[in-house]
Amino acid sequence: MRQLHNIAVLGAGVMGARIAAHLANAGLHPTLLDIVPRELSKKEKAAGLTLESPVVRNRFAQGGLTAALQGKPEAFFHKNFVGRVRVGNFEDNLDWLSEADWIIEVVAEDLKIKQGLLEKVEAVRRPGAVVTSNTSGLPLQKIAKGRSEDFRRHWLGAHFFNPPRYMKLLEIIPTPDTAPEVVEAVSEFCDRRLGKVVVRAKDSPNFIANRIGTFAVLGTFRLMQEHDLTIEQVDALTGRPLGFPRSATFRTGDIVGLDVLAHVIRNLKENLPDDERKELFQVPEFIEKMLEKKWLGEKTGQGFYKKSRENGKRVILTLDWKTLDYRPREKAKFPTLEMARNAGTIAERLQILLSGKDAGPIYQTMLSDLFHYTAMRIPEISDSVADVDTALKNGFNWDYGPFELFDAVGVERVATIWKEQGRAVPPLVEALLASGHKSFYESKEGVTTCFDLAAKDARAVPVPPGVTVLTDRKEAGKLVKGNSGASLIDLDDGILCLEFHSKMNAIGADILFMVQAGVKELTENFDGMIVANQGQNFSAGANLALMLMGILEGEWDEIDLAIRQFQGATMSLKYAPKPVVVASHGLVLGGGCEFVMHGWQAQAAAETYIGLVETGVGIIPAGGGAKEMALRAADAAEDDLDLLNRIRHFFKKAAMATVYTSAEQARAGGYLRDSDGITMNLARLVEDAKQACLGLVRRGYRPRTLRTDIKVAGEAAYTQLKLGIHMMKRAGYASEHDGKVARKLAYILSGGALNPPQEVSEQYLLDLEREAFLSLCGEAKTVERMQSVLKTGKPVRN
Repeated sequence: MRQLHNIAVLGAGVMGARIAAHLANAGLHPTLLDIVPRELSKKEKAAGLTLESPVVRNRFAQGGLTAALQGKPEAFFHKNFVGRVRVGNFEDNLDWLSEADWIIEVVAEDLKIKQGLLEKVEAVRRPGAVVTSNTSGLPLQKIAKGRSEDFRRHWLGAHFFNPPRYMKLLEIIPTPDTAPEVVEAVSEFCDRRLGKVVVRAKDSPNFIANRIGTFAVLGTFRLMQEHDLTIEQVDALTGRPLGFPRSATFRTGDIVGLDVLAHVIRNLKENLPDDERKELFQVPEFIEKMLEKKWLGEKTGQGFYKKSRENGKRVILTLDWKTLDYRPREKAKFPTLEMARNAGTIAERLQILLSGKDAGPIYQTMLSDLFHYTAMRIPEISDSVADVDTALKNGFNWDYGPFELFDAVGVERVATIWKEQGRAVPPLVEALLASGHKSFYESKEGVTTCFDLAAKDARAVPVPPGVTVLTDRKEAGKLVKGNSGASLIDLDDGILCLEFHSKMNAIGADILFMVQAGVKELTENFDGMIVANQGQNFSAGANLALMLMGILEGEWDEIDLAIRQFQGATMSLKYAPKPVVVASHGLVLGGGCEFVMHGWQAQAAAETYIGLVETGVGIIPAGGGAKEMALRAADAAEDDLDLLNRIRHFFKKAAMATVYTSAEQARAGGYLRDSDGITMNLARLVEDAKQACLGLVRRGYRPRTLRTDIKVAGEAAYTQLKLGIHMMKRAGYASEHDGKVARKLAYILSGGALNPPQEVSEQYLLDLEREAFLSLCGEAKTVERMQSVLKTGKPVRN
């Protein structure tokens, strides 16, 4: 495969700087260039700098990088990664591009600016270097007009979505001149190294996701005006009920920025004069007025919503789009939405939404228009139905793509309605129904097919090498055993998978039972096991509701047994007779974190948000988490002072319920080890964990034995930690109950009040965990915290 090690980003605006940051996240050392300032800032003048000073000449590039470092959400996996980015400017450092394997252009959306810069780039670019543009609307062939044949063979679009660390979609747009091997090389690199979900788009305005997504937004604007809806009502209708993000239409608009939205709309209007729905490509009058007032959304502090304070409390005001006045936010009330809330499948939910007397007519028009317009775009924007769905799911965070929604409503049903309305049926839909198929997607024995217009038949949806889909494995007959909370799946090659699938993957008795069943299967029939799932999150921790129920009913023996079972489950993974790799992703909280810490090895998705958060509900980690912190501190310590510092570090993170916001942060913080792997592309996590497990098998392994040599600091550490807790309480940073919980945690991490420091066993520390946990469960304020979290999602400060 073509090597793309040396990468340069041209343009250090919001997008360019964050692309450079994500390249640094991937372990690369990118170059970031921007223009040279034409005048000094006040600060530079006061410092006695001149326009020739390097710090001045690199101001825009450095400023963009600093903004990426300081901005939210975090652009870097770890703040130290900013040092991997080299900054410079277009005048002094353009020759650096002669070293580049890949040059990414991210300057202003102006054809002349882009063409002028690329002319300079070609003068220093070495033959064979890839050049891409992040343009979202300008024709790629026009941008590269006048460039050499070698340049054009290595030229294509690579459209990142903002913020590039979090938005997984990357649209690859070849031109007729682009060499196929270049397309493959960039696609493969962005998939594996940058963690992107790559789709191929055609060189049409706004490509796939923005073309369809913006159409959906504009259709919603029209429906709002026709049905005289409020902004809250529209967001209630277009959020979770349809599987769209909670931010729905207008909250998403505020996040993206009204200026960005307006730019995309105007680009569509200018470049699609013959589009059958061109009348929609118009910035609504009320948004034009908002642009004049600089009400651009989050970046200016107000847009469709505005944060304010009343009587010392934070409130969110909503724009009245007819008067442009802000008013208190109102709850939207649609009985149909309440009826659809508990529907089992998306098809059942859509049936309720479409038939509702209040919202039904709105949904009927909204979805009919979406289905018709999207179907008409094949093959204009893409040859692949599946790629269109993938683009919307990963570029707009939809749970379902438009064709998946179309299937859920019923293709025949919608086509019949169109014919009754005198509306032309799109050629794609006509071809589908004429072929004898009744839906775009079909699944059988673990193989998913999708209708292909060129073939006029269904074709298997290609699964990239190195991607394992657990539901497909089960459908293919690879389920070994299962219950309501977890399953055991044969991944072939001697590897077993323990998959969680409870609500939020909360850990309860069903999962703990399957852990023991998995270890038994591993012992008797497999060479290794991974613990992995493909839910939204790895695990939100133990089942808090069941725990609280036991506390309220005074079932102390059952709670004690449950803790022992949880500890037994994590320890059985650690001391399994054959290798166990735990693959984490998304939220990995409390008990989920403890599972990760007890695997032979961990394989974490880059976007792993992990932490021991039990103190927030008035308890301490009791599934081996506190024990493991004490053990890791002891193993890493060079001397007694270092041991004390490491205990203090773990204590602070657990006592404050810190959640690390990337796998790299978790590794630096000790919840992951240096030997644990990190996967950039979440879709590849299961296969990467499997390969890590096979690696342990191939290298040979020796079954572990229970540790009895853990050095604990004892009374010396406990005294210091208690002093710190006391000072936190005096300063008002900790409540009395916070202090009580923290002292329990400190006691475990110190190994008890032992004097002098000495070695203890894992079982000794597990017993301390269990005793502390049970005592805190008997506290009324712990019960209050648990009840608050279950009711509001937030712990009460008591």
